Amino acid sequence: MNSPLRILFLSTSVGSLGSGLGGGVELTLLNIAQEMQHRGHQINIVAPVGSALADLPITQIPGNLQETAQTQGRNAPITLPADAVLANMWDYARQTQDKYDLLLNFAYDWLPFYLTPFFDRPIAHLVSMGSLTKAMDQAIAKVIDSNPGTIGVHSHAQAETFKFGDRCVVLGNGLDLSLYQFQPDSENYMAWVGRIAPEKGIEDAIAAVQAARTTLKIWGAMPDTAYWQTICQTYPEANISYEGFLSTAELQQAIGHSRGLLMTPKWIEAFGNVAIEALACGVPVIAYRRGGPAEIVEDGKTGWLVEPDSVAGLVEAMGELDKIDRHACRQSAETTYSMGAMGDRVDAWLHNMLHAIY
Repeated sequence: MNSPLRILFLSTSVGSLGSGLGGGVELTLLNIAQEMQHRGHQINIVAPVGSALADLPITQIPGNLQETAQTQGRNAPITLPADAVLANMWDYARQTQDKYDLLLNFAYDWLPFYLTPFFDRPIAHLVSMGSLTKAMDQAIAKVIDSNPGTIGVHSHAQAETFKFGDRCVVLGNGLDLSLYQFQPDSENYMAWVGRIAPEKGIEDAIAAVQAARTTLKIWGAMPDTAYWQTICQTYPEANISYEGFLSTAELQQAIGHSRGLLMTPKWIEAFGNVAIEALACGVPVIAYRRGGPAEIVEDGKTGWLVEPDSVAGLVEAMGELDKIDRHACRQSAETTYSMGAMGDRVDAWLHNMLHAIY
């Protein structure tokens, strides 16, 4: 039995926890924090003002939010806004680090990696995205060179985007499956869930349901309403409806009744929490054979994998959904993506890291 640890979680700085702006990082942090607490570890979370996450202890830090990394190009410079919440969060961490055995960073940003060697306490970094900018790649590479075993990722596909990917620890993810009700029967609509942003490729899903003459219900944070309006104008005949950003309890009820979930990323999705959320409800997943979702979906068993960017492939796969056993989808989630399975992987990672250091 591994000994209990005192862990300081440092959240993403692109949005408050619970806002949806942090994407899958918010759910990942919630599940890891709850599982670590359940195992007897003492945790505290540092996050931007306005954050709320179940009944977990959160120290809220004021300051201006960081720009999301996926909106920048490969050669983007490092930037910090005035009174940056990221800088303020890590200043708090520096002042309180002696209270903890280690720090766990969830922010995909240059500053935490740069600061790592200046801290007295070891820092584990759970990287939430693949290679996006040269500056970030260099910052992460320096940490993995000087502190092997401290960089965690969610999928092999994500790791492979980095030159140092073979030295990352692949952790997958996990859910509290008790929150997801299995739905053996479906209604006649497709689902799409995620942040409504260009890299998520929602246009392909809309084009596919328009061609298939079916219905698409959409859930997720909408940081850019102008982008959404452009999409609606581009596909005026598509039978789509935006259903808002929902809590886990509301979302699982909504997507659980869908025929299937469409995942259409235009980039290397690090994992794809929504894929296992759908499977947990018994919903088959149709995903591009790209990034993390391609490691989650078992082609022909829990959904269908489609060649990237093929709208025709999405349409064809929707026609084959009745061949998927919804019970097999739920079983897949229970076998690999439970909280316990995820907790075992994270617990081993953190303890192995500390043993290597000390």
